Amino acid sequence: MKSIRTLLVLSVAANALSTHAQVRPEVTVETPVPKNPGQWLIRPFHLDRRSVSPANLSNTPRLESLVRAGNLYLSAQDVIALALENNVDIAIQRYAPYLSQEVLRRASGGGFLRDVSVPIAAGPESVSLAGVTVNAGGLGGGGGVSSGGGIVIQIGTTPPALDPVLFANAQFQHSTTPLSNTLLSNTPSLVNSSQQFQFGYFQQFLTGTQAQLSYSSYRSAVNSPSVLLNPYTNAYLDFFVQQPLLQGFGRPVNNRNIRVARNNLKVSELQFKHQVIVTVAAILNLYWDLVSFREDLRIKDQAVATAQKLRDDNEAQVKLGAMASIEITRAAAELSNTKQDLLIAQTNVLQQETVLKNALSRNGIATPWLDDVHVITLDKIVVPEKDDFKPVPELIKEALAARPEIEQTRINLESSRINLAGTKNALLPTLSAFAELTNNGLTGSPNALNVGNFYGVPDPYVVGGYGNLLAQIFRRNYPNYSAGFSLNIPFRNRQAQGDYVADQLQMRQGELQLQKSISQVRVEVKNAVIALQQARARYETAVATSQLAKETLEAEQNRFRFGESTIALVVQSQRDVTNDQSLEVQAMANYTHAQIAFDQAVGRTLDINHIEIGEAVAGHVVRPSSIPENVK
Repeated sequence: MKSIRTLLVLSVAANALSTHAQVRPEVTVETPVPKNPGQWLIRPFHLDRRSVSPANLSNTPRLESLVRAGNLYLSAQDVIALALENNVDIAIQRYAPYLSQEVLRRASGGGFLRDVSVPIAAGPESVSLAGVTVNAGGLGGGGGVSSGGGIVIQIGTTPPALDPVLFANAQFQHSTTPLSNTLLSNTPSLVNSSQQFQFGYFQQFLTGTQAQLSYSSYRSAVNSPSVLLNPYTNAYLDFFVQQPLLQGFGRPVNNRNIRVARNNLKVSELQFKHQVIVTVAAILNLYWDLVSFREDLRIKDQAVATAQKLRDDNEAQVKLGAMASIEITRAAAELSNTKQDLLIAQTNVLQQETVLKNALSRNGIATPWLDDVHVITLDKIVVPEKDDFKPVPELIKEALAARPEIEQTRINLESSRINLAGTKNALLPTLSAFAELTNNGLTGSPNALNVGNFYGVPDPYVVGGYGNLLAQIFRRNYPNYSAGFSLNIPFRNRQAQGDYVADQLQMRQGELQLQKSISQVRVEVKNAVIALQQARARYETAVATSQLAKETLEAEQNRFRFGESTIALVVQSQRDVTNDQSLEVQAMANYTHAQIAFDQAVGRTLDINHIEIGEAVAGHVVRPSSIPENVK
């Protein structure tokens, strides 16, 4: 499968057809490029900097362009194009890769995974024909509703937060403290005016390492003459690093969410492709059923005309005295029956038009002009003279390589193996080593309240301004060093043990599910071949039966003219012709369903219908409509 991930960026090209047309995707997530360096810092905090385009609730111009004189002219290719552009199920699933892309962005910053899967929606179904549902092309693995992709979520050792953090704080304080002992401070109440500033940088890495560089400064001025430096400032520059050695150690454990998120993005792409396949198959079934319904309507209308002619002929014969008056009643009864069948056929056509128009439109029949138009089908059902099959083993091999469900199951199984590393790592004790280096500094001015240096003279080395303070820090005149480790051994650790075994069991389930899916594909391909062969056999039988019924009717009519048959036999023959013709049309429709189901089982739906997945992603089909030029 061609990856569609590249179509998620703004400058996406919907396809690379002969026209080389460039189209803008329907769904866009816009991230403006900062114009100056300062915007790089504040961009993450502007909620409106990344905007998603509004949902498109209007139809593409293609739909209205196919309307002529109150009729909507549709070919099979037009139906497919309209489905790719306007079908709501495809439009909903079109958001899935974008959602997965944002979950990948979240995981790249160290966040947990979110389940943003969108279930596959089964396509619309046709109305019934004489109580028998003719839409029989669904497959267990390809045409039904799926569970939504099996997106894998977070469990096990917590991954590090990978987005760096800048922090800063400031505190300004003025305090007055009454003193019970004034001997040291030589003042009844100590007044202190202070300012404290701290800022730093914190970062975690995929190895589990976390590091912090911080700077803190404290300035104080008091009303006591006993303090040699007043005001004074002390500060420190601190570097701290910590490394887990057991639990939480290593890239395979800490980057598993990122790898699983990438897999989930692939799954969402496969989900979208699967939705396109299911929807296109359902839409084609709708279209060919409408074709068969209209053909059946023609047959029923012809039957009414024939029954009307028979009644008129019988009435003329009765007036001439050549026929009993009861034959008028019999002919009238047959005419009433054919009119009832015609009404049912008309109902099926109108209902099927409604279903089809709703499937090809975003707002359905709520659009007045769309509700009023009638659908004129431009294509006829054509059954080929023979079916050219590859051997079934080759078809199965082709299906296993092309069916998105199989690849989707494999990817989810791989994600389960990736996540297993996290739950296994959680079984280990927590052992961390750390090291810390701190450089201190002190500076200030001689206390003006210390008259005559009564309390002593400050060290000249610490007398000075803020530059003196920074010089002490960077010269490392007053360094602190520390290092150590922290060990935490949980007894029993039942939560981690349960998670680890549960993940193993689920992974084994996934392996069996993959085998089940492969076996199901084999069954579906085999059954699709059998169904197509049987559909052809039923069609050929229906054609032969219809032809024999026509010959029988012609013979009965000839016998009736010479007085060798009865009107009841003629009426029955006419009824048989109509029924057999309807069965022939239904057999043709069933063959199209079997062919669609076969293409879906083998994984050919997109190729056989000339569908570019890029067009489906963009919601825009480049190829022009196939409406005939003579249609005004």
